[in-house]
Amino acid sequence: MPLMGISRKTKDDWAELSAEDQDRIVRMAWEDRTSFEAIQRQFGLTPNQVERFMRTQLDEKAYRRWRKRASERGHLKQGRLRPESVDRFKCTRQRSDGSTKGWK
Repeated sequence: MPLMGISRKTKDDWAELSAEDQDRIVRMAWEDRTSFEAIQRQFGLTPNQVERFMRTQLDEKAYRRWRKRASERGHLKQGRLRPESVDRFKCTRQRSDGSTKGWK
């Protein structure tokens, strides 16, 4: 997917990310329990930058599904709107690298 509408500086910043970091950002953005604030703390991307990043990483149909999910579950993706009961940003079955063993 072309990177149209994104500044050269932003493209250069994203190019500096390793493939593993880029993959991790995509996985974190898909996870309901990971807030945009957690992504910002770890990678320095604002919610708007995450949205633009996801647009470049996913095909159009997957991007639309992600945007719909992120907006419908916005109370989980925005730290200030999260319920008090959500105190983790990852699943209990999830490893520190983000993978889940034995789960499909």
